[in-house]
Amino acid sequence: MNFEYKDIVVAVDGSDASEVAFKKSLEIARRNSARLILAHVVDSRTFATAEAYDRTLAERAEDYAKVLVDKYMEKAKAAGLSNIVRCIEYGSPKVKIAKEIAPTFNADLIICGATGMNSVERFFIGSVSENITRYAQCDVLVVR
Repeated sequence: MNFEYKDIVVAVDGSDASEVAFKKSLEIARRNSARLILAHVVDSRTFATAEAYDRTLAERAEDYAKVLVDKYMEKAKAAGLSNIVRCIEYGSPKVKIAKEIAPTFNADLIICGATGMNSVERFFIGSVSENITRYAQCDVLVVR
């Protein structure tokens, strides 16, 4: 049986786990001559309350997202990939990645790290990777 992926979404958030997932995505995208979609979701819920005191939080989060995704774009190009798409969304990563980003790009694989930046949220309401595996309509690779 031959599995071939053509559109791969890799979720990146700047954590060590997402860095490992990104490196794995490079190998898989190269082997399959696939399009690599670099997805970062700015979790706007985390700063919504605090923004009443500091109006620059949303702007800084957006700037961070752009710098982060650009860094991964450069790494992907340096690794020899040419079909790379950047995707920055706002909202809940749990919802956006599996239910919106992957379907928008007709992804046949989502790659994510086992743990990300938000350990408090994981403790209370479950991890992003758990929700991606539960709701994705395509294959999911959770990298440790």
